[in-house]
Amino acid sequence: MTRSRSGRYFAIPLRLAIAVTVATGALWAVAAQAQTFQVIHNFAGGATGDAPNAGVVRDQAGNLYGTTGYGGNYTSACNYEGTQTGCGVIYKLSPHGPGWVFNVLSSFDGANGYFPWQLISIARDGTLYGTTAYGGPVHCESFLPGCGTIFRLQPPASFCRSVSCSWTLSEVHQFVGSPSDGGFPEIGSLTLDSSGNFYGTTEIGGAYDEGIVYELSPTHNGWTMSVQFNFLGTYGRNPQGGVVFDAAGNMYGVTSAGGASDDGAVYELTNIGSEWGEYLLHSFNHQTDGVTPTGNLVMDASGNLYGTTTGDAVTEGNVWELSPANGSWNLSVLHSFPGASAGPVGGLLMDSAGNLYGASRINGWGNVFKLSPDNGGWSYTSLHDFTGGVDGGFPASNLAIDSAGDLFGVAAAGGSSPNCSGGCGVVFEVTP
Repeated sequence: MTRSRSGRYFAIPLRLAIAVTVATGALWAVAAQAQTFQVIHNFAGGATGDAPNAGVVRDQAGNLYGTTGYGGNYTSACNYEGTQTGCGVIYKLSPHGPGWVFNVLSSFDGANGYFPWQLISIARDGTLYGTTAYGGPVHCESFLPGCGTIFRLQPPASFCRSVSCSWTLSEVHQFVGSPSDGGFPEIGSLTLDSSGNFYGTTEIGGAYDEGIVYELSPTHNGWTMSVQFNFLGTYGRNPQGGVVFDAAGNMYGVTSAGGASDDGAVYELTNIGSEWGEYLLHSFNHQTDGVTPTGNLVMDASGNLYGTTTGDAVTEGNVWELSPANGSWNLSVLHSFPGASAGPVGGLLMDSAGNLYGASRINGWGNVFKLSPDNGGWSYTSLHDFTGGVDGGFPASNLAIDSAGDLFGVAAAGGSSPNCSGGCGVVFEVTP
């Protein structure tokens, strides 16, 4: 979902973005790569899914879980401007010998959600939790099929040897976009605290209709969603990303708009008794430090925060660091991505050595990149430049990493399947 300067929300279908790129001939030369890149799954559209947007998460057994924005069930509730796109699926990729086994775990039908765009979260018992940006029985806007949902996908109750075992999908919460609720949870992910509660954000809804932070708490009868904080204007509004916690239990995140220049902000929420107090840590100004931060933040052991801005037609996207210093916070731009709206859309990944990894929209089809600490600065490396062909294109998502340092992610377009205009998307692996 995109927010115009007038404040109106409108959806931009991925297929339209792909068609525009192809029509304008946005093809780019690909630099020689020293890294190893391989596609480990090609989506084929239809019941098996189309347009993975949210990235993958990895469990302790090495399985990958993710979602596609389209495909699956083609119901009347999941249309865009009269075109049936499908409601999206949840899938699993299991390592098997030298390859991977793909399995669709469940499909959305509109009533229980449509277009899952946030990264899946894995609970301690292996249950998957996530959100859909749209869907549900309540319409937020006349052109949107619902305000979004929180869903739960439970594995089989007993051990199952088959890769196609039945999982149970259920709706945990239906957003309605009211003053006491939220609407349109997008990008980022749900964050699990030490007590087993999940925290997330929605782009609209709440007391001022400018977004909320919510808590999803387990109860004897299921789960309860409660609004923890309402965003407002110059302190940040319309968050498009989740939250992270520090050791003291404070929450940090970004808003895509609001702040002093209405170009986005970084905030801290501190628990004060039964309420959360907000501190504005930084306002982006569109001129020197970027515009429209999205995705989850990364916090290192020293309490520094790392994030991204997507940029726009006049301002480059970037990767930035926000560091506490003498009671205030200082922002440094670590790397800028040349080109209109070329910056990362998802969040960053930090490995044990302090290297940062992410995916951007640079050069039309995007790339996977690495930023390494280097003598007081940062060294930038492109690990793979996408072509929009069989290797994929538009990797607007978070990455996952295994114990060997191999990276896993998704590209929403491209691949080898002829069933989707511009390709159905891929899951890829990069060995730095």
